[in-house]
Amino acid sequence: QVQLVESGGGSVQPGESLSLSCVVSVPFFIMQSMAWYRQAPGKQREVVAKIFSGGPSNYADSMKGRYTISRDNYKNTVPLRMNRLNPEDTSVYYCNCRPKLLDWGQGTQVTVSS
Repeated sequence: QVQLVESGGGSVQPGESLSLSCVVSVPFFIMQSMAWYRQAPGKQREVVAKIFSGGPSNYADSMKGRYTISRDNYKNTVPLRMNRLNPEDTSVYYCNCRPKLLDWGQGTQVTVSS
């Protein structure tokens, strides 16, 4: 029933890094485009990074140069490396399939504060 499980969040200081992971339990994962999203309190959920089935990726402007999305088609995981974090990155981070979304997982909390 649970198809998306995010992990790896935590509390860090500005400038530090975190590595998130998403375990995806779907058939034919190798053919599935994926994305990471985030949603802060009072704000809409936004796409932060996308990765296509073949490997190419793209990012929202504020994440370019800091975030790196990848995929492991053998392990059915979608890692997200976040570098040089700042307080504006504080949010709950989710992964999901795209363009057709599955039910959302619980997400993983990232808190960046000094």
